[in-house]
Amino acid sequence: MRRNLRTLGGVALVAVLAVAAAACQDSGSDSGSGSGEKCGGKLAIFGAFSGGNSGLVLPSRDAAKLAVEKFNAANSDCKVELVEFDTEGDPAKATPVASQVAGDQSFLGVIGGHFSGETRATAPTYEQAGLAMVAPSATATDLSTKGWKVFHRVVGNDDSQGPAAAKYMKDVWKSTKIFVVDDGTAYGAALAAKVSSTIGTPIGSDKVQEKQTNFSSTVGKVKNSGADAVFYGGYTNEAAPFLKQLRAAGVTAKFIGGDGINDPAFPTGAGASESEGAVVTCPCLPGDKSKGSFQSDFKAKYGAAPGVYAAEGWDATTIFLDAFKAGKNTRKDILDFVSAYDKDGVTKRIKFDDKGEITASNLVIWAYVVKGGQIVADQEVK
Repeated sequence: MRRNLRTLGGVALVAVLAVAAAACQDSGSDSGSGSGEKCGGKLAIFGAFSGGNSGLVLPSRDAAKLAVEKFNAANSDCKVELVEFDTEGDPAKATPVASQVAGDQSFLGVIGGHFSGETRATAPTYEQAGLAMVAPSATATDLSTKGWKVFHRVVGNDDSQGPAAAKYMKDVWKSTKIFVVDDGTAYGAALAAKVSSTIGTPIGSDKVQEKQTNFSSTVGKVKNSGADAVFYGGYTNEAAPFLKQLRAAGVTAKFIGGDGINDPAFPTGAGASESEGAVVTCPCLPGDKSKGSFQSDFKAKYGAAPGVYAAEGWDATTIFLDAFKAGKNTRKDILDFVSAYDKDGVTKRIKFDDKGEITASNLVIWAYVVKGGQIVADQEVK
């Protein structure tokens, strides 16, 4: 008799566990969770959330927060926590963050890096921990050549952006005398080098430095070269005063830069009249071109249209949210899920090759132009 009671107790326990598992599978609205014992988890997001270049990153972070908020509202039994780490885009500040996140087993995925330098500095730590990372805006080409299995990005790299910038200068502006400048960073130098190799031989080139404020030497070189176009590889913090000083010196050459200056602070810092007509290339989709309700949801939450890389931040985050919905709750299972991901995002079809790059047929490069002190979409560059 007592033996039979134990058997019945075991049956009852199995039934309880089955109900609990089913609750995770059916949690929320169309959660589609798998059979894991725990549904949901914790994500880290890191980048320049403050500092002179934060305007390039904050829209992505805000979109990630919105994606998690909406997911949690629809999946009450499958909660996701998003923890922010402000690195100011500095590799030296991002490195200890990576150690902290990798050492905390409760973190199951990483959204970032947003800049190439901090991504390069932290990826080895995440690789050792087997912690999947999805970058919304890190574009340096070499990031996918290091053999890191954890690295993925939802944007094209600078091998696609550089030729697009060169094509714009040649085909749209009809420029024949192009001067190339870069800031010496992992991002800026590589992008400028790709532009230079695409156009052939620039009429001149020069390097500046991060946190530089006086650009008189480079301005003089540009002016003496007779350039009709200037390409700048780097970030807003230096690009804005550089352009301002170019115009003050009477240089009228057209100005174009990569996605590192696709930031409201660029025309503000350079001056509305000085930056008028400046062009920015970006492997990012204009917010009003995004699919579904993303644009209206973002505007309803934040009171403004989504900025640069906002939609890409949403896509990067959604990949992890879909992993949780599928019942993945270990670092290995989530890494495998991310690497095999193949689904429409709000910006493009998200499918990675074996290096973590978006498949070439799905790449998007746009040119943006400064008009009236605002950066607005100009045209897609095929």
